[in-house]
Amino acid sequence: MMHHSFGTARGFTLIETMVAVSLLSIAIVAPMALTTQSLTAAFYARDQVTAFNLAQEGIEAVRAIRDGQILQISQNSDASGIDLFGPIPVDQDFTIDSRQSIPTNAISSCSGACPALQTDGTLYGYDADLTTWLPTHFTRTLHVKYVGASHDEIRVSVTVSWPTASGQTRSFTIFGNLYRWVQDGAATS
Repeated sequence: MMHHSFGTARGFTLIETMVAVSLLSIAIVAPMALTTQSLTAAFYARDQVTAFNLAQEGIEAVRAIRDGQILQISQNSDASGIDLFGPIPVDQDFTIDSRQSIPTNAISSCSGACPALQTDGTLYGYDADLTTWLPTHFTRTLHVKYVGASHDEIRVSVTVSWPTASGQTRSFTIFGNLYRWVQDGAATS
């Protein structure tokens, strides 16, 4: 004869089951939320580094145009008509394509908002071929002003803006000063 004792056996009650499911949900949801926040921060950091490099590239492209004018002065016996800052637009917004070495091909004035940069997956620039060059979410706007009345120094400001995943638009501006450090054909005041 078998003897069964039901008094010592216990089962899960509804409350115990709900507590267990709640704890399991918290254990799963908390790391997932942390992962989501980490990915958002990583994407923002990636975009911020890219934007900073694009801004620095803009200043370096303007410097390259100025330095190209210096090369023209050194190669011409009569440099009276060559202005170091001549091809650089002053007091207006413009874009610059650092892949171009000829200033008239590299610089485009913006009427209204400047267009978004494009990429081929490796380089950034502006290209009419939209089959290999795709628009990015970065916009780079350059602006140049003379510093002082002598016109021997310009201040280049580059603003890069981009939308974030949350729908906000982020932007920052960097500045660089370039000097007329060789004798050129510009008439100084």
